[in-house]
Amino acid sequence: MTERTSLLLTDLYQLTMLQAYFDQGMADTAVFEFFVRKLPSGRNFLMAAGLEQVLDFLEDLRFTPAELDWLTGCGRFHRRFVDSLRDLRFTGEVQAMPEGTVFFADEPILRVVAPLPQAQLVETRIINLLQFQTMVASKAARVRLAAADKLLVDFGLRRAHGAEAGLLSARASYLAGFDGTSTVLAGMNWGIPLYGTMAHSFIQVHDGEVDAFEHFARSYPKACTLLINTFDTEAAARRLVPLAKKLAGEGITIQAVRLDSGDLAAHARQVRRILDEGGLPGISIFASGNLDEHRLAELVAAGAPINGFGVGTRMNTSADQPYLDCAYKLQEYAGLARRKQSEGKATWPGRKQVYRSYGADGLMTGDVLTTTDDVAPGEPLLVPVMRQGRRLANMPVLNAVREHAHAELARLPVPLRALAPATAPYCVTLAPPLRQLAEEVDRRIQADLIMRKSRCQQTA
Repeated sequence: MTERTSLLLTDLYQLTMLQAYFDQGMADTAVFEFFVRKLPSGRNFLMAAGLEQVLDFLEDLRFTPAELDWLTGCGRFHRRFVDSLRDLRFTGEVQAMPEGTVFFADEPILRVVAPLPQAQLVETRIINLLQFQTMVASKAARVRLAAADKLLVDFGLRRAHGAEAGLLSARASYLAGFDGTSTVLAGMNWGIPLYGTMAHSFIQVHDGEVDAFEHFARSYPKACTLLINTFDTEAAARRLVPLAKKLAGEGITIQAVRLDSGDLAAHARQVRRILDEGGLPGISIFASGNLDEHRLAELVAAGAPINGFGVGTRMNTSADQPYLDCAYKLQEYAGLARRKQSEGKATWPGRKQVYRSYGADGLMTGDVLTTTDDVAPGEPLLVPVMRQGRRLANMPVLNAVREHAHAELARLPVPLRALAPATAPYCVTLAPPLRQLAEEVDRRIQADLIMRKSRCQQTA
């Protein structure tokens, strides 16, 4: 669990709109959906993540007395509106794709149905939570596909864009297939396995490198990983051989050595040779240092004898694609489907469902995006997760979400698992009922414009 988020951590226009809604008595049911307009360049798919934190936020939604006092005193809002916020709670319902589900452009992964002020107020934080974890999980899934079955550990906390980003990226990467994290709080919060080695400073504060190795190994006798490239990587590996044998005689196990600079493939080959010739084939090699899916793919393709990787900055910040072109948009209000018509940002109106089909081999063959009152072939992906402001069931444990994500990657068509853009994008079909609804909304908007224009001319 993360700490409660203040409702003042939002965009000003959410609150100014709420006051305008209050003044006009606009509180009918609104429907908003979160979706990605287009896949980032170089991505063949995205992976949904962040739902658990969204539901936490919605269940805890409330203004504190201190926040209300600030709103009263800031000079932007009148007292009657601020007083109306004292008992504000989320009372709506949510449908969503389960975390770990693979999805594509224009497909909603979350729908909020609630009184307009509630559904509007939560927009900024929902986008903030879903966009970030989905972005990181999608990057981490690509790293997992590139690494095959090698050990993957999240190393990115120190260069994440803030504490919450570091913590949630540990969660998102584990969800997408990483084996663990170095972020200790993620271990306490979600039971994510923790991995860690040592810093170069530990070596440097000792007068001798071998002394540092021995001291650390004696503190962690069951299994430890030693950083061997503070000075001379191959020389350190040679000095480690007699020490490892000595310690083994005392029941102390050196599990792995870590490399984090230089030509990782070349160093790994030399270290592997030294360890094997020294009778230590059981010591693994772990590597880190500015890694991403492309660098891992190169190392794996080159046959570098590396057993595991620590991946940090480039994954935790999704360095090549650090944002998603995503939106949380109104789809229905007061029983009428609504549609944004802005150039380049038009939306498909109404409440929608995504149906996914599979081939005889179990791989995904295509999706259908349609209205919720239509039934298309395949598996519906959005499911109810909250009603009357409360979850319908406990969220699945993170390991179960991780298993779902693993199954989703296994069901991706092979071209979509590649790091390079697929020559043929995944097929998402817009069903006729959805197109028909869009046409109806367009006609209604046009008729309303004509009527308003006529009224203006009559009163001119």
